[in-house]
Amino acid sequence: MKHYDAIIVGAGIIGVSLAIELRKQGLSVLLVEKGEPGREASWAAGGMLVGSGLEPPTALQPLATTSARMYPEFVHELEDESGLKIDLRSEGTLLWELASDERLRALHPLPAPLAELEPNLAATDAPPLFVKEQSVDPRDLVAAAVGAARHRGVDFSSGDHVLAVEVSDGIAVGVRTNKTGFAGGVVVNCAGAWAGQIAPHALPVQPVKGQMLCVVMPEKNLVRRVIRTPGVYLIPRSDGRLLIGATVEDAGFDKRIVPETIQKLRQAALELVPKLADARILEAWTGLRPGTPDGLPILGATATPGYFVATGHFRDGILLAPVTAFLRRAMREPV
Repeated sequence: MKHYDAIIVGAGIIGVSLAIELRKQGLSVLLVEKGEPGREASWAAGGMLVGSGLEPPTALQPLATTSARMYPEFVHELEDESGLKIDLRSEGTLLWELASDERLRALHPLPAPLAELEPNLAATDAPPLFVKEQSVDPRDLVAAAVGAARHRGVDFSSGDHVLAVEVSDGIAVGVRTNKTGFAGGVVVNCAGAWAGQIAPHALPVQPVKGQMLCVVMPEKNLVRRVIRTPGVYLIPRSDGRLLIGATVEDAGFDKRIVPETIQKLRQAALELVPKLADARILEAWTGLRPGTPDGLPILGATATPGYFVATGHFRDGILLAPVTAFLRRAMREPV
């Protein structure tokens, strides 16, 4: 049996980013994924890089801000090593949820009249905040990350569901899957919503369902910036697509799409941008975010030497991927 320096469980954006970082350090790395790499929460995400410090939990703000600043270089590196293009946009965000706060309105004023920034928006009662945030297409991102990892020599085992971390003399020595086993010097659990199902530690991670849809805008630049309201958000892509999302549901591992829910999201988008009535629906989907009791990721060493965790990123997995990989050396405190 081949022995790896590091085995990473879960090939979402967190796991793949960490694998790339470990390869940079000269380690041999195996990514073990129960399905296809990057096709769970990372594939389903919206890609808003909410690093302004206005919305993430207070304890998460330093990581969120740092990770958002790392994104241009992160994307450039993945594009360079994979040969793939990533849609990273820097048009900013119009944010209504906190717009009633006069202090925040003064700190985040609109750079131009709202009618110039987004001429197709319906009339609103109050102006939004303007936040200098970026957005990224997560599907571009994970495809490039997987390509970059392969380019660097990371091995992948797809279709392998990890059941447990193998322990010998109290130390992690590999993983056991539904098919086989793999030996490694270090194991990192990046299994997202499924992280808590891997023995021997019952991590407090639960799936949080999100439903969303994607449409083709009937006019180029019908929506130019990310628009975020309490009821719905709109995320434009450079190729003319528009994402509309997203629900936050406690539904276990249920990934069924509910047509009535999708219709409610679409209707909320129409109330913001009436011209979206002519938008063609491309697809609808669900994703399972890894939630934790306090809404914060779990990063660090477990009580089992050689076994580490990087999961529970909830809605911020895409945003926090660069900084999570960068913090690999800080994963020393038991969790």
